[in-house]
Amino acid sequence: MARQFDLAVVGAGIIGLACALAAARRGLSVVVIERSDRARGASVRNFGFITVTGQDRAVWRRARRSREVWQEVAAPAGIPIVQTGLWVLARRPESAALLEAFMRTDMADGCRLLKPPQAHAWCPQLPAPDLQAAFFSPHELRVEASQAIPRLADWLAREHGVSFHWQTAVHAVDPPRLDTSRGSLQAAAAVVCPGDDLVTLYPERLADAGVDRCTLQMLRLESPGFALPGTVMSDLSLVRYGGFASLPEADLLRERLEVEQPQALRHGIHLIIAQGADDSLVVGDSHHYGAAADLAEEEVYGLILEEFRAVTGREAPPVRARWTGTYAAASDRTLLIESPQPRVRLVVVTSGVGASTGFAIGEEVIGDLYG
Repeated sequence: MARQFDLAVVGAGIIGLACALAAARRGLSVVVIERSDRARGASVRNFGFITVTGQDRAVWRRARRSREVWQEVAAPAGIPIVQTGLWVLARRPESAALLEAFMRTDMADGCRLLKPPQAHAWCPQLPAPDLQAAFFSPHELRVEASQAIPRLADWLAREHGVSFHWQTAVHAVDPPRLDTSRGSLQAAAAVVCPGDDLVTLYPERLADAGVDRCTLQMLRLESPGFALPGTVMSDLSLVRYGGFASLPEADLLRERLEVEQPQALRHGIHLIIAQGADDSLVVGDSHHYGAAADLAEEEVYGLILEEFRAVTGREAPPVRARWTGTYAAASDRTLLIESPQPRVRLVVVTSGVGASTGFAIGEEVIGDLYG
């Protein structure tokens, strides 16, 4: 570790790798330090879904830029884009009215709202009998997160000369010195991307910012025997994504869901169905915060599969795997960027949009550090 670097990045999740890419593109020498043998947190335990449409405005801007970077790096890094586009299948008149209102905003550029006959013609695989409207966005991309993040790291090392120190814990950050479990390291600046590790570095900063942990439950189902036209969401998604949920028309939908699906709302469930390269389906998810997030609940898996049946009009294929993911969360923000020291940035995505916004955040952070 005797070499001196321009920048040290702590954490090899998507935010850390995005900062490393932005710095390497400026010609800086970069080292990434990761306590595990590879990324094991939220970056690899999610949908790998770059969600653009329906995000609140600040997230939407970052997501559009991040999507551009994903398209730039995917092929060189050997990362397949396994799905494109988003379908929101609206089963209630209130959902259709909300989507009509969204179509009148500038964030709906390039999107389409289809009536049931058009939707069934376009997407016959999903014959929901009570479909009111189908919203289509062409902007979304999906990668297999468990493959994409390691391949991105390999590509950064191979093509951009980024150094990686795996299975190395960072104990203290005070540029130009970082103390690690394998000795000290020299770097003129540092970006700390701890994910949902809220206790190792700058715990007081994270506590003061109200950063907690969110746990979500997900499943992988066997192939349904057909190809989805894109990633699918439902009415429940419309009251969770800020670009939809902030519109006045969302109030009536929320009131109806509170009557018809109170348990789904209580568990923070909104349906996402994404198809993998092997045709299996990744399905989720739920959201439990803080102490309420300790254990996976069978009831929650049942509610997710119940929504799957209602939206698709089909029985769910057999379950291949179940797991939980975690990410850092805060009630009043989607992103925390702080400067605990002049040449240090602490960066935490405090919502589930790391894959969607990471590359734009990396550019912003490095731009702030280096002008």
